[in-house]
Amino acid sequence: MTDEAFTARLKGRAADIGMAAWNACANPSGRSDPHPFTRYEFFAALEESNSAVPRTGWQPVHLAIERGEQIVGLMPLYVKAHSQGEYVFDHAWADALERAGGNYYPKLQACVPFTPVTGPRLLVADGADVAATRAALLSAGAAAVERLECSSLHITFPTEDEWHAAEQMGYLLRTDRQFHWLNHGYGSFDDFLGALSSSKRKNLKKERAAVRAEGIAFDWLTGTDITEAHWDAFFDFYMDTGGRKWGHPYLTREFFSRIGSSMADQVLLILARRGKTYIAGALNLFGEGVLFGRNWGCTEFVPFLHFETCYYQAIDFAIAKGLSKVEAGAQGEHKLLRGYNPVPTYSAHFIAHDGLRQAVANYLQAEREAIAEDIEGLAAAAPFKKTP
Repeated sequence: MTDEAFTARLKGRAADIGMAAWNACANPSGRSDPHPFTRYEFFAALEESNSAVPRTGWQPVHLAIERGEQIVGLMPLYVKAHSQGEYVFDHAWADALERAGGNYYPKLQACVPFTPVTGPRLLVADGADVAATRAALLSAGAAAVERLECSSLHITFPTEDEWHAAEQMGYLLRTDRQFHWLNHGYGSFDDFLGALSSSKRKNLKKERAAVRAEGIAFDWLTGTDITEAHWDAFFDFYMDTGGRKWGHPYLTREFFSRIGSSMADQVLLILARRGKTYIAGALNLFGEGVLFGRNWGCTEFVPFLHFETCYYQAIDFAIAKGLSKVEAGAQGEHKLLRGYNPVPTYSAHFIAHDGLRQAVANYLQAEREAIAEDIEGLAAAAPFKKTP
């Protein structure tokens, strides 16, 4: 696939591209705290640990845009045999095409596997024309649908700018919403509480006090402080919760060791302990001034422990480190009452089948309107003090 100055190639695994070339696109500014979920190290950990591999329904076919012999653009890309681990739900679309006699799978998915986190999906190296390289990636991605005999391409959780760029290339636009905590210059958790209405402030204090009354303390672990013993404990929590929620957790034990080895400086492991025994934990990653909550689990039920471990401890850490935001993951209106704000998330979709594309386009227009109304209504119900 070529376009004058550009050549597009499907490369396979992240390892086939290499760390230097990948990160030159993922972190073109060379900043010390890049987006953790666009780094080569994260994708390599997923793939080399047998978490995101063909056997689990994730065949890597990462799309590279080259100028000469240099990779100047990347789209993290997988051939999918199912719609699991994506957090943007298209099962109804798959059912509709199957009923019409078509095949929805395989499909192409441009995303970070198992990770509902907003971030760049059209990665552009320094010195490359951003608009032109994004257009080349989007054009080559659409062409790859036919080349690989797939039904569609789905770009999930891109930035808003990328979302609009996809619209210019004929992709269908979809929205959803998540809940993010925003740091308005708080100096402490009490400062944050002071911004809440009286009743909600009392509720949060009550929940935190209930956990303390159980004699539970918390360790914040990052960098070289995280040992394999800590990962063993967390993996037990992850498997317990993941087994109950999904039936089969996505990530292997090796994945956690790999991110602990290659990117521990951007990993925050929050572990809850009773005495010297860990009973719960939450995995977070941070970069670009944001703390991203990912996985959680426990082996003992304690009222409000989930809220404390995943939400309140995350806020404490963000305030302590001067981070601007906490992204607490997908879904969960219960986050609203705990000071997390409703925000839109985005996805873009290229569907080859004419009939399905038109049906989905009609549906998405109504869905976008409903999501916008939902966000507006949730924002009005936020627990913050009302300004006159």
